[in-house]
Amino acid sequence: MSVAGLRTAARETVSGMPREFWWLWTSTLVNRLGAFVATFMALYLTLDRGYSASYAGLVAALHGLGGVISSLGAGVMTDRLGRRPTMLIAQVSTAVSVAVLGFMQHPFAIAAVAFFVGMASNASRPAVQAMMADIVPPKDRVRAFSLNYWAINLGFAISSAGAGFIAEYSYLAGFLGEALMTLVCAVLVFVKVPESRPEEAVVKTVGGKRPKDEVRLTTVLRDGRFMGVVGLSFLVSLIFQQGYVGLPVAMGTDGLSSSDFGTAIAVNGVLIVVLQIPVTRFIQDRDPRRLLIISSLLAGYGFGLTAFAGSVAAYALTVCVWTLAEIVNAPTQTGIVVQLSPAKGRGRYQGMYTMSWSVAALVAPLMSGFVIDHYGAAWLWAACAVIGTVAGFGYWLLMRNLPRGEQAAVEALPEPAPVPAEARPDQAEPEAAPAAAVERAC
Repeated sequence: MSVAGLRTAARETVSGMPREFWWLWTSTLVNRLGAFVATFMALYLTLDRGYSASYAGLVAALHGLGGVISSLGAGVMTDRLGRRPTMLIAQVSTAVSVAVLGFMQHPFAIAAVAFFVGMASNASRPAVQAMMADIVPPKDRVRAFSLNYWAINLGFAISSAGAGFIAEYSYLAGFLGEALMTLVCAVLVFVKVPESRPEEAVVKTVGGKRPKDEVRLTTVLRDGRFMGVVGLSFLVSLIFQQGYVGLPVAMGTDGLSSSDFGTAIAVNGVLIVVLQIPVTRFIQDRDPRRLLIISSLLAGYGFGLTAFAGSVAAYALTVCVWTLAEIVNAPTQTGIVVQLSPAKGRGRYQGMYTMSWSVAALVAPLMSGFVIDHYGAAWLWAACAVIGTVAGFGYWLLMRNLPRGEQAAVEALPEPAPVPAEARPDQAEPEAAPAAAVERAC
């Protein structure tokens, strides 16, 4: 493709998005640029503090458990308090708890604060996803979620390299740096991102009494079609998690070093940064049901091929396969979740969806450890292939049983209500990305 063609493709990819989206996108990028705790917690506990690998695993599990618990609570807050207040509370709480974690000395205190960091850092995700669904027209949502996912991985790739050098100097500096960047993210949201909750979703008091929410957590649980998507999301995310829990162990048993694993897994981040936008242009007008089936199979068999790898190059090749599945699955799946979520219950629906990933992050280490210890790594990769096949078949069944009229109703959801003019102090400016715009969310 010529330079002019590349410019045209880039312009078409970013054009047409509301200005509020770009400020939200920028806040996501800033947040992921400061990522440190999730990446270096294990090394900090084992190398710097001298704790055992078992203790590091316990802390990681508690961090993940905090995310599981906060997903549903943050979903309720997103619908009741609003998207913007939930993000601000989550980001300020994350900044404070991360800074405190850097000063903790006692093992029990470290584990307890890590649990709260997990709760706070995951609490903003339902609000971010709900806000994107509010401010972006339905036809552009897959593209919007793809751009946001690209920002997450771009920020993570840069922060991982920079944080590695910071860790050599001082782990405490890394904790404080993440706290500072998270506060910057909160300030950006406070100054530039208006509340986007649809007016019909605002709960008003009548006669001094608060009416019951029309959409409650029990409503989400009774939505069989949506919960089917959540269950399939759990299966797919369980596969992707093996790239960070099962893959390093398997490469180690093959006699490869930690730097070899770093080289192989770096392919994942590089491919996402390079291919996310062009692949999204290719898939944005295609049937999302087929994309979910194909991505599930690619993920399962991409990891399944790992059973035949024995060198860094071979492992990197398998990473290429399942990374392509990740690039297709992430924005497509999030778009389906938004389509199935009523506007006044988006927070709760997004919270339930986010929880599927958090639970997978808890289960994946237990799954990989048990299978590798008792049966060997080859059985783990075979299990991934089976899970991917089951997920693909599940998507086929779920979409196949969806009546055509209901599909059309889902795909023709009305445009989101515009943000009130009074909430846009600088509305006269053109709808363009800020200069900073020219994380795995804020």
